[in-house]
Amino acid sequence: MQACLVDSHCHLDFSDFAEDRSAVLERARQAGVQSLLIAAVRQPDWERVRSLAASEPHIWGAAGVHPNEPQEETPSYEDLLAALAYEKILAVGETGLDYYRLEGDKGWQQERLALHIAAARVTRKPLIIHTREAAADTLALLRSEGAQDCGGVIHCFTENAEFARAALDLGFYISFSGIVTFKNARDLQEVAKTIPLDRLLIETDAPFLAPVPMRGKRNEPAFVAHVAAFLATLRRTDLDLLAQATLENFKRLFRPTEDPCVSIS
Repeated sequence: MQACLVDSHCHLDFSDFAEDRSAVLERARQAGVQSLLIAAVRQPDWERVRSLAASEPHIWGAAGVHPNEPQEETPSYEDLLAALAYEKILAVGETGLDYYRLEGDKGWQQERLALHIAAARVTRKPLIIHTREAAADTLALLRSEGAQDCGGVIHCFTENAEFARAALDLGFYISFSGIVTFKNARDLQEVAKTIPLDRLLIETDAPFLAPVPMRGKRNEPAFVAHVAAFLATLRRTDLDLLAQATLENFKRLFRPTEDPCVSIS
């Protein structure tokens, strides 16, 4: 029997999939990917994410605004709460801090993250956290704003073991994308070996960061099977065991209303 996999983070709402979204879902099903979660990055995308989540029993969504979106795009607290009220929107995000291209004042990104944390605490829905070149501030804000009350996941994890331990201490999960399969990701692979199996998630972040052996192609949910296979080999564990663990972790963190281990159509 084929392992049941869940892509815990993708962007199936992006225009990259506009022309072949149905075929992408069929390939995911054929690869054993039973369910997926679409993370919004802009407020104008929330309705499209919600519509896609409504279209299939085993597609879910998250509502938030990415830190790379301009300061002016920060949502109101009331709008965010309204988006999170829909039962198939399971999480708050993606949100976080990204200083890679940010020049000047960083306060607005921090305020945006604090707003998302507040919404997550009120709705009791987990956070989906993006962090890039902002590790210390990300952890500081998660602590100071009480993110441990709602929990969440550090998605597309690329930080070090110290950051991972701190996030785990806050009750967060760690999710690995295709980056972990890259030849130059030796340090990340060492961290991936150490994450407790009951805190591990897998994702594609599609359409970005296709894993080996698909690197260079448009990423899609079916390719999470390559991430799972790589991690199983890396951690010297059975693929079915890893698939079952990541499925149970997805259910525990996001609390979907339907069983994720039923094929998407």
